[in-house]
Amino acid sequence: MKPQKKILLVEDDDQLSKIYQTRLKAEGFDLKVAQDGEEGLATALDFKPDLILLDIMMPKISGYDVLDILKNTPEFKSKIVIISALSQPSDIQKAKSLGADLYLVKSQVSIAEVVDSIKSLVS
Repeated sequence: MKPQKKILLVEDDDQLSKIYQTRLKAEGFDLKVAQDGEEGLATALDFKPDLILLDIMMPKISGYDVLDILKNTPEFKSKIVIISALSQPSDIQKAKSLGADLYLVKSQVSIAEVVDSIKSLVS
């Protein structure tokens, strides 16, 4: 049996977080959750996930800053998928320029599409 892929969900919206947790666990991922950018950073460095699902607008440290810090940490190799309500081309461009592997707009994707994206990135 192959080891479970490790996913870190960094999302401050409790309801959305619970929906994602339920679905990702059902898909067989080893999942950890952080409620804000600060906790997300600490968990990412400790847990070393295969992929991080990262919100942008969060308390303490923004998703952009988390992304920037992690992508500039040489030993950190996780894929990072931004999932945000921000849909402006400038927001998407900023995330891509900081090293995001994928940018998904919350209002434009279903949870099934998010799961498919995760699977394709970690397979």
